[in-house]
Amino acid sequence: MGVTRSSVLRPVNGALTQAGNIVELFVDVARNTFKRPFQFREFIEQAWFIASVTILPTAMVAIPFGAVVSLQTGSLIKQLGAESFTGAASVLAVIQQGSPLVTALLVAGAAGSAVTADLGARTIREEIDAMEVLGINPIQRLVVPRVLAMVLVAILLNGLVSVVGIAGGYFFNVILQGGNPGAYLASFSAFAQLPDIWVGELKAAVFGVIAGVIAAYKGLHPKGGPKGVGDAVNQSVVITFLLLFFANLILTMVYLQIVPAKGS
Repeated sequence: MGVTRSSVLRPVNGALTQAGNIVELFVDVARNTFKRPFQFREFIEQAWFIASVTILPTAMVAIPFGAVVSLQTGSLIKQLGAESFTGAASVLAVIQQGSPLVTALLVAGAAGSAVTADLGARTIREEIDAMEVLGINPIQRLVVPRVLAMVLVAILLNGLVSVVGIAGGYFFNVILQGGNPGAYLASFSAFAQLPDIWVGELKAAVFGVIAGVIAAYKGLHPKGGPKGVGDAVNQSVVITFLLLFFANLILTMVYLQIVPAKGS
């Protein structure tokens, strides 16, 4: 067969090693976040850059996303004879699940790839090694501001997606499906509650941390020169997407166990 035990275990060992290195980087980022001096200027510049490349795509994606959720829930609820709860179901789906995921995917795809490419280019030009020789911690100087910037922008974009998604759902449900605007707005509090907003923001923050740490790790460890930087960008996006969905599943399960559904 030509398949040996070592050839089977090699990818598994590589994946476990990489996972351990990512966790180690996360610990380093958490530890260096509270060290002084904090790179406030770098943080502001990175936050502005990330926001500039993600605001417009996020808003454009949020409109059809809210429309799809509204159309699907509106059609289903009409079949059940509960048209008055269309707004509540749409808002709950957007705030609790849709907004954090849309935000995370765009932050990881647009901002994460840019961070990986930037750090990867610095690494292959040996700028990271030069900083270490000069006694400058590249984690504190470069990685921490980028991770915190991605967290801040993810939290803000989550609010933007929620507003735009709900507005898009209102337009498509009321204008296109002929729904009752008063009932749509009045039913917001039927299912949704304040903790739903907080868990959405918490998810966005966690997703921002995941995207930032993985993007930084891949940027600091490219293999094969300039081509390796491109491969690192692709790998960071794919790994981030996978981890985001697993993290969303875990956070949702924990939230539903801690905070009971309204009316239960």
